[in-house]
Amino acid sequence: MPSIGIIGAGNIGRAIATALARHGIAATLSNSRGPESLKDVVTGIGPTITAGSREDAASRDIVFVAVNWSKLPEALAGLPNFGGRIVVDANNPIEAPLFRPADLGGRASSEIVAELVPGARLVKAFNHLQPQLLAGDPAAEGGRRVLFLSGDDADAKAQVGALIERLGFFGIDLGPLALGARLVQFPGGPLPALNLVRFG
Repeated sequence: MPSIGIIGAGNIGRAIATALARHGIAATLSNSRGPESLKDVVTGIGPTITAGSREDAASRDIVFVAVNWSKLPEALAGLPNFGGRIVVDANNPIEAPLFRPADLGGRASSEIVAELVPGARLVKAFNHLQPQLLAGDPAAEGGRRVLFLSGDDADAKAQVGALIERLGFFGIDLGPLALGARLVQFPGGPLPALNLVRFG
């Protein structure tokens, strides 16, 4: 099983950690304030989730990034080259309390994230469901809740897809980042916040 790190301990980062913990999967959760600030959070999530530094989380095989959009450059600044490891972009270019879309200059948000994680194989996923659905039981209405993913590296997508499957979700590959990332980007894409269930 690949090692997993999570940069960002807000609603989405904690939801991802909760989904992993439910299946006994180990992960390192980090934030900008340091591991001590996350003691109670990881205790509440479960024994397979540990608090670590940003550098600890970024050194794992699969690194989830779920940070407020305006804080992304600072959160990722100064990290070593990812050297072909997988980064899962779980971000959206909008944040509370104003929920005003960021000006991306016509680019997809994943293009901007890719520039902040040199050497990474980027997969866009885990950004389109509300946190409570991501953290909750993916079995729904007799089917499985859908998670979309997209990326330009087939092996990276396969690994993230296998993790999605292990968590009990049904993964749907939306193709390359240039297409898929725009479909799930919030705001702007048609797919965010849709709570879709796959039957059969």
